[in-house]
Order: sequence, then C-alpha cells, then structure tokens
Amino acid sequence: MSEQTTVRRYVGRKETIAYVLNDVAASLNIDDYKERYIYDVVKIDFNLLAIQNVVATAWDSVNDTFIGVLVDKTRTRWGKFKPYILLGEIPLTILGMWYWLIPFIFPDTPGNYIPKWIFYFAMSIITETATTFTAVAKTGFLSTITPEPLERSRLIATANVASHLVEDLPKQAFGIIYDLVANKKINIHLPKLFAGFGIVCAAVSAAFALFFITNSRERVSQSIKQPSVKHCFKAIVHNKPMLTYLMSSFLSGFSISKSRTNFYIDVLGSVTWKTIVGIPAFPVKFISYSFVEPLRKRFSTKALWIFEDAWTDMLWLTVFGIGSINKNFMKKGVILPMMAIEEILEMCVYGLRRVIPAEIKNEALDYCEWKHGYRSEAMTGVSMDLIGKLQNAVMSGVNNIVMGKIGYVQGQEIGTQTDRTKWWIFALGTGIPIISSSLGIIPKFFYPLSAERRHQMYEELTERRLAMAEFMKNASVEEVEQKAQDQLQGKFD
Repeated sequence: MSEQTTVRRYVGRKETIAYVLNDVAASLNIDDYKERYIYDVVKIDFNLLAIQNVVATAWDSVNDTFIGVLVDKTRTRWGKFKPYILLGEIPLTILGMWYWLIPFIFPDTPGNYIPKWIFYFAMSIITETATTFTAVAKTGFLSTITPEPLERSRLIATANVASHLVEDLPKQAFGIIYDLVANKKINIHLPKLFAGFGIVCAAVSAAFALFFITNSRERVSQSIKQPSVKHCFKAIVHNKPMLTYLMSSFLSGFSISKSRTNFYIDVLGSVTWKTIVGIPAFPVKFISYSFVEPLRKRFSTKALWIFEDAWTDMLWLTVFGIGSINKNFMKKGVILPMMAIEEILEMCVYGLRRVIPAEIKNEALDYCEWKHGYRSEAMTGVSMDLIGKLQNAVMSGVNNIVMGKIGYVQGQEIGTQTDRTKWWIFALGTGIPIISSSLGIIPKFFYPLSAERRHQMYEELTERRLAMAEFMKNASVEEVEQKAQDQLQGKFD
C-alpha cells in the first residue's frame, strides 16, 4: 500500500533549521579519538577500565528505569520533555568539559594511579546520569514535534543531509593535527590538543541544542492522565515493534570490536588516511538519501532494515578476508584502495541506515498510543537504549581486556606495535565485529508492521487525535476525568 501523498506541514522554517542544528550538535565532537585519549593521554589501566564498566552497568540498570518512569509521569505548562532538556544541557556541558582536563589535574601519573581513576570514574557516573535525563527527554521530544509521519521522515532526512556537510569537520581537522603532533611535525602537547578541541566542540554543541529546544514545541498530545508505573511497563511488554528492535539490539550487542581509527594510527601510521579513504565516498553519502523515498515506496520497512544490515556486513567481511591474506592489511597499496571501495559501496545504503532505524523507533512510540491510548516515550526510549547501554558497558570491559591480551602497549609511538598486535587491531575493526554480532539480523525478519498495517495505524491515530481535540473544547471536568480513565483502559470510542 502506498503512502499518502498529501502531507500537512506543522514544522516551520525556523524550527526546521533548529532541528538540523540539533542533529549537528549530536555529532560535533571528537569521540572517534576517545579511546586514544584514555589509552595514551589520560592513561587508565585496562583492568581498572574493566572494573569501572561492570559497576557502571549495575548503575545504569537502576537509574535508567527510574528516570524513564519519572519523565513519563511529568506534566508541566512547558511540556513533558522541555524542562529536563533545558535544566540538563548547561550543567551537562560544564561537567563534560572537566573530562578533557583530567591530564592537567593528574599530570604524568601511571595508568594504575588510583586517585586519577576514581576521579575519572566519578566523572563518568555523574555525566552518564545527567546524559540519561537529557537523552531520554530529547528522544521523546523529537517524536512529538509533528504528528505527521511523512513530515517526520523528511525532517530526519533533511537534518542528516544538512548536518553531514559540517559534522565531520572537527574530527577531520583534529585527525590532521593529531598526525602532525604524533609525527613530531608540530610541537603541541596532546593534552592541550584534546582539551582545546573537546571543550570548544562541547560549547558549540550545547548552544545548538539550546537553540533547538527553545524554538521547538511538542505537538503530539499526551494522555490526559499520567500513566502509572504499571502502564509504563505495559507499554514495553505489549509493544511488538519495540520488542523486535530490542531483540535485534540484544543479539547484535555482543560485538567484540575496536574503532578502525586504531587501525589507521597503529597499523598504517596516520589517521589522515581515514579521511583520504573517505573522500570518494563523500558525495555518495548525500546521493544515498535520494534512494530512500523510492525504496520505501517499493519495499517494506522490514526488507530495507534487513538489506542495509546484510549489505554492510558482506562488505566488511570481504575486506577482512582479503586483508588477512599475505598481510595485505599492512600493504597500503592494497588495503587503502580496498577500504575506499568499501566506503563507496557502504555509503550507497547510508541514507537507509540513518532514516529506517530512526523511523522504527518512532513507529514503536506511536504503536503504544495506537494500542493503549497513551504515550510512554521515556520508558520506551529507555528500554530501547538500556540493553545497548548495558551491553556496551560490559563489552567495553571485555574489549579493554582484549586490548591487553593482544599485546597492545599504551603510550607507545604510532606504528610500533608488534605485527601480531597489528593484525588483531585490523581484525577488531573489520571482521570480528561482524561475526560476533551476526545474530542481530534474525529478529528483523519478524518486524510486525507491514506497509498496510502501518498505514492503518496512522489513519486511526489521526482520527483519534482530531476527535480528542474536538472533545476537549467543551468537555466538563467530570467528562475529562472519565475520558482519562478510558484512555488508560484502551477505550477509544
């Protein structure tokens, strides 16, 4: 069944710009180099990092659920989500800046220096908790700025296309300077380099996010009555699209991996190669968004979700296989063209990768309203993110231990690891992550919303929302109370 062609526009030009800036804000960072920062600048011992990840996992499992219920039960004159974002963004930015100052607070200390680890540990826990509040609220807020699913898809695509023009600039500029410093071409201490880029990116990102939240508003109304804790959990257990997404995330979350940035630095000797390899694929990334709309008209969401996953996995397994023959992964004349071709082919499905999973999350939120009569964005969002966060924390600990086991030496000059260690760095960035997370594709075959069922859901939701708006114009207090009870019981007539 084809999508409707007439789309009512709710989001104006200024708010669209704000939406784009918010998307840019999420990627204005140098997070690709955080591992290098912790390993070679801050220098936290691998075993201490593993301990931290175990404790953080336990804390995450407690605070995420509590925060999700709290946000879902919130009702204010400014909306359900805005207060948490407005109150959290500035303190979170200030806390984040301290992260980049650890080498100045604990200069020239070994990796097992306990006071440094405790400070880093405390900063991570506090920042993680604050981030959860703002992330949960922002996820819910983004799903409510328009009730029109096609406008929402266009906003996601527009934001991605526009933000890609600038979002990689900090990483690319940092990578070039990092290479010059590591190869002793310019005299800048790495702690100062990381602190300068990290703090500036954090400040600009926060400014963009605040502009968005002050120039946008929620348009999808909540149920009249706050959902109870029981209803919040019911929204998870009986949400089939969300359960499919969760199971896929769970099975793919056991990925043993390390950033390919390590491969370019430790094996090929320069992270600038990563930028050069990506240049031919850069225009393909933008062109890929033009494929999304025609593909969505011809194929189901499920089919596109599966295709994007399988296509990318096949490409990286090919790189891994060829690169492992005769040490091809160390031969620039072989591995760099191969990586460039992989990037070009992978970017053909980049638009699908950015739009389809985001729409699946939004569909899961709307599915709750369709089936149960109330929205539970926070708990649904927490549930979607919690499994990933818990597994990331555990697997991060595993991956840090793996780095020690493969013989990685912290603080060593680039390109001087052993050949055995270099192969493992290559494998951990290409084939091993694909093999260890391969089961994640199986639940995608059971995604329950076909094109027809999705169309039915949004037609009924539109009618129901219009009827509720008309009812609220002249309803008495008693009638409103009764309607609130009916909503929570799933009665929509």
